[in-house]
Amino acid sequence: MKDKIDFVIPWVDGGDPEWKKEKDYYSEKKSLEDDDRNIRFRDWETLKYWFRGVEKNAPWVNQIHFITWGHLPEWLNVTHPKLHIVNHKDYIPAQYLPTFSSHVIELNMHRIPRLSEHFVYFNDDIFILKPLSDSDFFQNGIPCDLCVANAITPRLGEFSSIILQTTSYINKHFNKKQDIKKNFKKWFSPKYRSLLFRTICLIPWTFHTGFYNHHLAVPYKKSTLKTVWREEPDILVRTCNHRFRNDLDVNQYIFRYWRLASGDFVPHEILGKYKNMGEDNSAIYDAIKNCSYKLLCINDKDNQVNFEIEKRKLIEAFEKVFPKKSQFEL
Repeated sequence: MKDKIDFVIPWVDGGDPEWKKEKDYYSEKKSLEDDDRNIRFRDWETLKYWFRGVEKNAPWVNQIHFITWGHLPEWLNVTHPKLHIVNHKDYIPAQYLPTFSSHVIELNMHRIPRLSEHFVYFNDDIFILKPLSDSDFFQNGIPCDLCVANAITPRLGEFSSIILQTTSYINKHFNKKQDIKKNFKKWFSPKYRSLLFRTICLIPWTFHTGFYNHHLAVPYKKSTLKTVWREEPDILVRTCNHRFRNDLDVNQYIFRYWRLASGDFVPHEILGKYKNMGEDNSAIYDAIKNCSYKLLCINDKDNQVNFEIEKRKLIEAFEKVFPKKSQFEL
């Protein structure tokens, strides 16, 4: 019998007046390192296409844990047997609430009631455009991933400091040379293709300089999260005490990097593509209409984007691929 695989996806309605009132209250108390920009919370109204993609291309999923502050899309069929509505209060310890940080939501995922040992974490901007197999995420109970070394690039306004902090804790517990020696074939799998050159170029560095982040859905074992919480509670608690994403945080990658460094993964090719919305988004719309990738992450990071116009174009592209309602919709 195959292991049950759940999906976990958080969502926020940035236009909810009650949520905004609470966020604005805490924004007045934020520190200089906190990130409360509205761009982190605006809704492109594309969530229904995430569900349509799951129903069409990953029908094998056991359960979907839909994390929310308390609001729900008006079109969502909350009685769907595979849907589990999870309020922040249902699993995040009370001392960390309310939270407006994705890091707090992610770092506590192992506490979600009824969550299976094997699950895949999605952001709501990662869409399934082609059929996926459960073996794309787990094989014999082991997460599938690509383990590629990377150099952290310091950039203002990005999350370089968070990745640096996260990698520092991996170096506290793991030895790069020993990690590679024990799992040489996993580190140098031909499935990584040209990305292998990153690892080769960074061999001279004694410590882990970072790991390549594909910005796509990530498979996890609940037990990995529990292990990291047991080994490094202080930094996780400190992160969870930040109401907003903070430059001094670690993020969910601490769990991914932990299992990569420990060799707890099966080498796998990259499943999709990460793209940023910008001035010219024609390549994104074409990728959707042509179903160019199994997974497509459409990142919202540009305040200069004409939001309403680009949102309409994005919805039009998804409608061509997923024109019919899923059973997750009323």
